[in-house]
This record gives sequence, C-alpha cells and structure tokens, in this order.
Amino acid sequence: MSNASAKAGPRPIEQDEATTALRADQAWPRIRVEAATAAAREPALASFLHATVLNHETFDAALSYRLAQKLSDAEMSAMLWREVCDEAYADEPAIVDAALEDAIAAFERDPACHEYVQPFLYFKGYLSLQGQRVANRLWRKDRRPLALYLQSRMSELFQVDIHPATEIGKGVHIDHATGVVIGETAVVEDGVSIFQGVTLGGTGKETGDRHPKIRKGALISVGAKVLGNIEVGEGAKVAAGSVVLADVKAGCTVAGVPAKPVGDCARAPSETMDQSFDA
Repeated sequence: MSNASAKAGPRPIEQDEATTALRADQAWPRIRVEAATAAAREPALASFLHATVLNHETFDAALSYRLAQKLSDAEMSAMLWREVCDEAYADEPAIVDAALEDAIAAFERDPACHEYVQPFLYFKGYLSLQGQRVANRLWRKDRRPLALYLQSRMSELFQVDIHPATEIGKGVHIDHATGVVIGETAVVEDGVSIFQGVTLGGTGKETGDRHPKIRKGALISVGAKVLGNIEVGEGAKVAAGSVVLADVKAGCTVAGVPAKPVGDCARAPSETMDQSFDA
C-alpha cells in the first residue's frame, strides 16, 4: 500500500475534543500492531521492538521506557529516568495525551512517515518534544536543576535545544529537527509545525518575557528565525530562511530578511507542510 493511500486526510485543527480523544486512543493499538509486524519482518530488530513497544501494555509505560533508554548516561541511569517519567505521566496524564497527538501529527504531516510507530522509535523531533514535556513539568515543580540537566541531555542527543520553561501545546510536529532552538518564554500552541534550523529566540540580553508566541496551526519553515516577544498568528506561515522581527497576522505569509507580508496562506499550513509561496 502506498503512503498516500495508507494515510487519512489532514486532521482539522478545530476538530472537536471527543473525536481527537478517540483518535489518540486508537494510536497505541496501531503502534503495537506495526511493531509486531516489523519484528516479524526484521528478526534482527525483534528484541529491540519487544523491549520498546511490545513488552508494554500501555503507551505511557512504553514512552517512559523509550525516553529512559535514550537519556541514560553515566550520571543518570535508565532506571532513574524512568522513575522521573513515570511520575510525570501519573501526575499529569495530559502529557501522555499530547505525546499521542504528536505521533498522529508526525504521521499525517510528514510524507516520509509511513507508520505511527516510526516517530516513537526513530524521529528525534518527536523524542525531543517528549523529553521537553517531562522537563517542563520538572521546571513547574521547582525541580529546576534536573529540568536543566534533561534539557542539556536532549541537546546532546538530538541537536534540539528547547528550554524547560517553554509552553508547548499538543499535536506539534518538529520535522527533521536538527538545529531547532526555542527560548525560555516562547509559546508554541496546538497544531504548530516547525522545520529544522528554526530559532524562536530573543533579540539580545533582555530579561522577562522576550520570546515569540506561535499560535495554533502556524508553519515555521526551514531555517527561519523568529526573534523577540512577538506573535506569529494562527494559521500563519513563515517562509524558509526568513528573519521575523515583528508580529505576523493570522493567516498571513511572511518572507525575507527582515520578513514582510507576501500574501495569505492556504488554510492550515501546518498540516499541508507547504513551504512555497507566491512572491
């Protein structure tokens, strides 16, 4: 079956919560089936697929195992990281729900993603998001040294540097991910898509609220730099290589250095992942 025929159409951002919850509820059984199929097709990976997916009854148990195995080092064992993750998921189930929505987003938006299990196992954009969600909880619980340690570890592993305090919604997709930097007071709302090499940063050494706010369904294209306490509106598009220093209106496309409006977006650019625009 082709990738196009295997996938459903893009999920509307305004989809009602009951339908979204049902989709998320279906994702974990689908991941298990895909892992079992892969294990049968590739015996060399069978042990890995059983350890990461098939040995776990619930998605949150599998996710804590996967992150713990990736994050472990000489200072923090996999067992310690798993305790940290399990505690986070038990205390805030919304973190797990967001992780499932992120997996759905990766499958629906990335043409190179052919199965739901792929981002869970292999995509560093997905894994870095899930690590940041745990770090964010640690930050809010005033366990900031461990949150910063986790941020540092993720940066080493994935070349993605997201501050633990950053507020990130669900259904977020970071494609390829290498070189993504997101600052402390940034906000990334539901349904946003971000490509590699993107910076959501400050403009200097200012303190306080100093980073961008990326609203629902916006698309930040390859290598774009969005700098300062500015807003990229809902459903807006920032073209590749742009430097954005001022607010972007909802549904608008901006391009250039510095970025200027170049027209309106098609609906839901974060879902279509279309980085092109009419000059």
